[in-house]
Amino acid sequence: MNICVLTGGSSAERDVAFASATQVVAALRGRGHQVTVADTTTGVLDATSEARLLQSQVRNAPPDPDVIDALVAAEQATLLGGLLADPAIRGADVVFLALHGGRGEDGTIQNLLESAGVCYTGAGPLGSGVAMDKDLSKRLFLVAEVLTAAWLMAPVSAAAVDLDLDWPVVVKPSKQGSTVGLTVVREAAGLASAIAEAARHDDEVMVEAFVPGRELTVGVLGDQALAVGEIIPQHELFDYECKYTPGMSAEIFPADIPEMIAREAQEIALRAHQALKLRGYSRVDFRLTPEGELFCLEVNTLPGLTATSLMPQSAAAVGIDFPALCERICMLALND
Repeated sequence: MNICVLTGGSSAERDVAFASATQVVAALRGRGHQVTVADTTTGVLDATSEARLLQSQVRNAPPDPDVIDALVAAEQATLLGGLLADPAIRGADVVFLALHGGRGEDGTIQNLLESAGVCYTGAGPLGSGVAMDKDLSKRLFLVAEVLTAAWLMAPVSAAAVDLDLDWPVVVKPSKQGSTVGLTVVREAAGLASAIAEAARHDDEVMVEAFVPGRELTVGVLGDQALAVGEIIPQHELFDYECKYTPGMSAEIFPADIPEMIAREAQEIALRAHQALKLRGYSRVDFRLTPEGELFCLEVNTLPGLTATSLMPQSAAAVGIDFPALCERICMLALND
């Protein structure tokens, strides 16, 4: 296949996108495919630029919002300047989206690719936008009878938390990934500052009931739920540092849980994937309470494909190695 890996982007997860692209490019070239690489903020990469960017490391904290603002402007100029008309993209059999967060995962890039008649991996514009908006996705979870934590959208007062949620709560941007801007708030005094921090990363902020328990994840590939995994982070939550720093979390595939709970998590993962009208692949994250209830946290439409990412581990646990996973993602797009 002739494949263009589209990566970089203008979100707080830009470093993660390059890390995913590094693995995807190597895997696809190793299978004999012709692969070019493009960054949505700078365009198609020559060999020198590709080597420099794909060898960069994921830092233990996301970029500051002012850096993101500059990237957003650069991305807009590149996209409007005709990136999607470049032969590297228009001539590709499929564009592999190694993008996370922002325009790369909220449906914006997907809309542009659809308009250009370009085949690409992952969810379409509607599913991407709905899954990125945690408020909307949780509403659809409830319709599909997928259990999810109670929540309020800012502005939220401490009195409202007392009445509707109770403490602690999780305060986070409604349309971000990788726990960027997320804070666990245990008492009323910390609520306002946590909302302000989340608002630095998004114009909508969610205040969600904290669900204690074990962190589980399930990959979805086509109509197949992959292995259930458990994440045991060194911090209280599986935050940005734990996700992208080797050794900061233990990831167990398959999870050491009863078979009945594993099957239930897989069934709910498929139901959540379908409720958001997704296609291709996704990763569904859960909390398993001490009472055995599964609360769906979110669905990731372009889950990480880095050396430490969960989706490849979920696939490997059912016998799908990383190059095969990348090829199957491409084939799902081509056969959609």
